Amino acid sequence: MFEKIKRILIGKPLPNEAEKTEKYGVLWGLPILSSDAISSVAYAGQEILYVLLPAIGFLAFKEISVVTTAIIILLFILMLSYRQTIENYPNGGGAFIVAKDNLGVLAGIVAGAALSVDYILTVAVSISSGVDQIVTALEFLKPYKIALCLFLVLFLMIGNLRGIRESSRIFGIPAYAFMFSILALIIGGYIKLKMGYVPPEPKINYSSHPVTLVLLLKAFASGCTALTGIEAVSNAVPNFKDPATKHAKTVLLLLSLIILVLFGGTTLLATHYHIVPTEGAMLVLMAQEIFGKSFMYYIVAATTFIILVFAANTAFSGFPMLVAVMAKEEFVPRQLSLKGDKLSYSNGIIILALVSALLIVAFNGNVTALIGLYAVGVFISFTLSQSGMFVRWLKNKGSHWHIKAFINGFGALTTFVVVIIIAITKFKEGAWIVVLLIPLLVFAMIKVKLHYIAVADQLRVTPEDKELLDVEHNIYRNRVIVPIESLNKASIRALRFAKTISDNVIAFNVSINEEQAKKLQERYKMLNCSIPLVIRYSPYRKILEPLLEYIKSEEYNYQKGDMITVIIPKFTVQRWWQKILHNHTWLFIEKELLKHKHIVVSVMPLQLKDDDVVLKKKNKPLWKILEED
Repeated sequence: MFEKIKRILIGKPLPNEAEKTEKYGVLWGLPILSSDAISSVAYAGQEILYVLLPAIGFLAFKEISVVTTAIIILLFILMLSYRQTIENYPNGGGAFIVAKDNLGVLAGIVAGAALSVDYILTVAVSISSGVDQIVTALEFLKPYKIALCLFLVLFLMIGNLRGIRESSRIFGIPAYAFMFSILALIIGGYIKLKMGYVPPEPKINYSSHPVTLVLLLKAFASGCTALTGIEAVSNAVPNFKDPATKHAKTVLLLLSLIILVLFGGTTLLATHYHIVPTEGAMLVLMAQEIFGKSFMYYIVAATTFIILVFAANTAFSGFPMLVAVMAKEEFVPRQLSLKGDKLSYSNGIIILALVSALLIVAFNGNVTALIGLYAVGVFISFTLSQSGMFVRWLKNKGSHWHIKAFINGFGALTTFVVVIIIAITKFKEGAWIVVLLIPLLVFAMIKVKLHYIAVADQLRVTPEDKELLDVEHNIYRNRVIVPIESLNKASIRALRFAKTISDNVIAFNVSINEEQAKKLQERYKMLNCSIPLVIRYSPYRKILEPLLEYIKSEEYNYQKGDMITVIIPKFTVQRWWQKILHNHTWLFIEKELLKHKHIVVSVMPLQLKDDDVVLKKKNKPLWKILEED
């Protein structure tokens, strides 16, 4: 039943060879990776007004243009900086890889943790804001706001689990529709003003309070949410068709120009129409003022709602790629680096959806409350990424390195100042949660990495270990298969046990790529083992099916009445949280094999020592261990 539902929702699995067809070019890469940044147009301007209006009243409509100009300047600094990141780090990972390579392991972990938090908040903020837009236009939906939010998170999760190509079609067209509708709003608004229209006076005070630097900085911090999502392009370079670097840089440039026009245009328009966002969503109120309750009003409301919901799709593209890179570096569970049926990082997609849904419920879908958490993480990653690139130019130099170092250095300095501004001005509004959460995530990632180091140290096979297989044994009348994922002490122990119960033993491996198979063959030859190794390629990343097919094949020559013992190697860890970090594929294999009456399943455990015991034997500081690994 579960498998049928899965196929209906996600579709048929794709083979590894289909990966090239799952990449996108500029046309579809632009809406998928820019929808987060573009959607900020819907709430960045109104968040600036939320800060300015209560303090200085009508003067807010004058000062918003100053704040907007500063944000747009910062946008182009980031655009130039990230173009260099794309060119030098085409394999994705963005701030995490840049910081780790140039500033050290700790800086990389901090960048990865900060960016992960930002992606999660992107989903929560975008969907909550999108639902805000629609309940402003359709008030009867207000009681169902949280339910709508959760439904949309589920919808995005399923859409992305269907694969990169399908999701780009599903989520790309609405992004273009939003761009054109907001462009029509800006053009229509200025034409109406030129024709002599005088907007009504807003019901606010003409405050005599002074415009202070602290107030402008607070408004700037709120408006900087318009820049979240800029980094997504550099994180997802491997998802582009060749030449991937060129396509990614083109998308980043187009994204910056679009934000300039849409964000700059709508905030300047707000200064003329004197929109007060406390009465509803700013863009929807502006559309009502310009178009009335006409067809275009509903088009703006609908496309704004859709782009805000689909803006979360940028996070669904970036977060799984980021955590997959971190999983390969072993700072998060390895399962996050595995691709699902549709060649997407499905585990990362599911985790992002679950955590974002929890945040929406916890904050009751309140955009302003979530915004307080939003920009801290992304600007920390901006700062570390640009600092890393600056150090890279100082070390490696190269052509025009002075100019490149200046761009990244200035970008690092600017974003660092913004981090301080946001952390201070938004601390009481919720930024304290992120300031506390990022160190906790960094600590957890370090513990995960140290655990994997300790496990690898205990499982590592050396040439001397071939003696473990030299065991005298009695001959049993059963046939034995030992499935091995890799060559380690757990699999050696299982093979050793197999020789004691039969002289008809096969080591069986399922590989999802040729490189993995080749490495295993080379390492297996090192043992000079008499047990033959059989490797089967699985284009759909299935584990059990190739094993059963092999047993039924003529090559294995299974005869009726034969008993087959499958010995599954397994290692056990000491602590509960460490169990989460490892695959438990053996449980599934055991369950399915036991359905066959001629197959006996045996689990051969290897009990590992506690991480601290193994790491202490290295007699080195923890940071030295991390750096050397």
